[in-house]
Amino acid sequence: MRALLTCLLLAFCGISQAAIKTQEIPYQSPDGTRLIGYYAYDDSLKGARPGVVVVHEWWGLNDYAKRRARDLAALGYSALAIDMYGDGKHTEHPQDALAFMQAALKDGPAASARFKAGLDLLKQQPQTDPDKLAAIGYCFGGKVVLDAARQGLPLAGVVSFHGALVTDTPASPGSVKARILVEHGALDSMVTAAHVSAFKAEMDKAGADYRFVTLEGAKHGFSNPDADRLSHGEHGGPDIGYNKAADERSWADMQAFFKKLFD
Repeated sequence: MRALLTCLLLAFCGISQAAIKTQEIPYQSPDGTRLIGYYAYDDSLKGARPGVVVVHEWWGLNDYAKRRARDLAALGYSALAIDMYGDGKHTEHPQDALAFMQAALKDGPAASARFKAGLDLLKQQPQTDPDKLAAIGYCFGGKVVLDAARQGLPLAGVVSFHGALVTDTPASPGSVKARILVEHGALDSMVTAAHVSAFKAEMDKAGADYRFVTLEGAKHGFSNPDADRLSHGEHGGPDIGYNKAADERSWADMQAFFKKLFD
């Protein structure tokens, strides 16, 4: 009997896992850059559902960003991890990551166009309700989704996890349409207290609907289980670190945030 129950449990888990469908979808930015999206959805669900764009860390479109798309799919969302660098490239070398990020951000309109191209791709998927859209981003990706909110893009909400807060193009009064959730590590040495104060002042002046959560004991990169390894890489790593409690708390905050947006 115990063996039978074990077999049934394994079969059930296999069926549940198999319900999450994934695929890589090539697309293009307006400047002709070839991009690769990683799309995930639960095939056992019927009909269109809210869509969520996932924007990667400065490392690029790596396994972590793809895992978050699958995590969102398991929650019932149509999720697309987009490519902000081109050809789905990624790295574990901090100097390469910095170069990739700087190249992507040096032309603000081009970066915005790449985000919009990913958002449009998500809207085109039959599993996506085009009227219910959100975006989440990590580190570099946090800045990308906050900038999307600043620009008034058609998003119900955005969530920034240990994201950069500074911008050269601050929101103007009334421009922010999306609700905003920021999950910030109290020990984040890359996002200073001055950055936090300036961001809050910007959002207040713009009249934005935002919530800023400070997670005690958490460094930059707190949500990524690979952060500890990457911080001590052979090339010398940045001041980042995984924090399980902060990871779980911030993910739960995101789920509650989306529930209010879409239910």
